[in-house]
Amino acid sequence: MKKHLYGLCLLFSAAFLTVACDDTETYAEQKARENKQIADFIKENNIQVIRMSDFLQDTITNNPETGPDFSKNEYVLFEDNGVYMQIVRRGTGRQMQDGDRWDMTARYYEYGIAAEDTLTLNTFATYTSPDQFWCMRNGDNYNAGFTSGVMFSYYGAAVPKSWIMAMPYLKPGFLNGTPSAKIRLIVPHNQGTQKAATNVYPTFYEITIKPEKWQ
Repeated sequence: MKKHLYGLCLLFSAAFLTVACDDTETYAEQKARENKQIADFIKENNIQVIRMSDFLQDTITNNPETGPDFSKNEYVLFEDNGVYMQIVRRGTGRQMQDGDRWDMTARYYEYGIAAEDTLTLNTFATYTSPDQFWCMRNGDNYNAGFTSGVMFSYYGAAVPKSWIMAMPYLKPGFLNGTPSAKIRLIVPHNQGTQKAATNVYPTFYEITIKPEKWQ
């Protein structure tokens, strides 16, 4: 009887391990799923992807908000990391120079492409303050960190790599009293927050940025 029970236990254990293994995605499978989610998002939002070489000719991504061709919804693809960026407004100030350290604020909206739902945001000025962060340039290297705000509360001080990589193309300043730099990003997991990187999910951001202090 004991041998029979022992045999049943081994059988159930093996079956449980088989099911557990079948339910576990490999990292390659997770990335393939993420790639499909991003591709579907691009298709559903009628996004036209342009090459970096085309973008660098004029650093313009046509979009329905600021044009100049309002019929297009263009994002440039950074092929080395998989980020897609749309510049709605570059800004009216200047680009960061070597040695600059700027304190800035950001209003943003974070959308989970996989979850098809809002993850975090601070766009309601009546209820939330803008996120505060600093950015520093040393040569071609840019570093940044949150000091307060919703992103800081949810994810800590680390600024997503995708936010930082957009900085060389922006000129934060004021345009008619509104934050002048505005971008939209489609971000794979390893260019997003630590939570996105750990759980392998893509995100969409819309971000407006203005400088508080230049050094």
